[in-house]
Amino acid sequence: GFKETAFLYAVSSAALTHSLARACSAGRMERCTCDDSPDLENRKAWQWGVCGDNLKYSTKFLKKFLGQKRIGKDLRAKVDIHNTNVGIKVVKNGLKTTCKCHGVSGSCAVRTCWKQLSPFHEIGRLLKLRYDDAVKVFSTTNDAVGHSELAGPQRHSHSPRHPASPRSTDLVYVEDSPSFCRPSKYSLGTAGRICSREGNCDSMCCGRGYNTQSRLVTFSCHCQVQWCCYVECQQCMQEEVVYSCKQ
Repeated sequence: GFKETAFLYAVSSAALTHSLARACSAGRMERCTCDDSPDLENRKAWQWGVCGDNLKYSTKFLKKFLGQKRIGKDLRAKVDIHNTNVGIKVVKNGLKTTCKCHGVSGSCAVRTCWKQLSPFHEIGRLLKLRYDDAVKVFSTTNDAVGHSELAGPQRHSHSPRHPASPRSTDLVYVEDSPSFCRPSKYSLGTAGRICSREGNCDSMCCGRGYNTQSRLVTFSCHCQVQWCCYVECQQCMQEEVVYSCKQ
């Protein structure tokens, strides 16, 4: 139930939703096709051969696949379902209407519009921000409806006597994360891990510092296609610098 688990559930559900919607519009799925929204703009898009990403089908398929109708009663199950839905919601929020004009000399006599998802790296960036601001939750009983629900720290706009429910866009977790720097049942630790000096050595090595090592690497070079029919290459060597976390 860590923050990292929350991110894993969210990014997995987002990736499945995004991939299925794109597969439908690309014609790689037998059971679905383009976005079938009943509005006029999408009908025009179909006539012009433009195919919208089918988020409606992918969301429905994913929720059925994950069995979300059987909502778990325990805290961990509620947390996992909540984080899964956060991933789906981030994909939905990135759905944009893209339009193209058709007409003489660039005029917009006819406009074609279709639904298009944001690139997945944008969705990943948003989920990383959600991970950074994840909310620790516990289970509380809602007296009005008589069942348990998730609750977290009070927000400024709430009464201090009543815990606040997490927002539908918040990633939530129930346990504080252990240190992943040293070996444990959760992690192999980061000793010996290859890192990037300009990128992540400081954080990955947990303040222990890193070793710098030069090594010779062999790679194929000066490759030529020979008749017939194979590629012939020479073996070249070059020196590269490798950075790895200290023990």
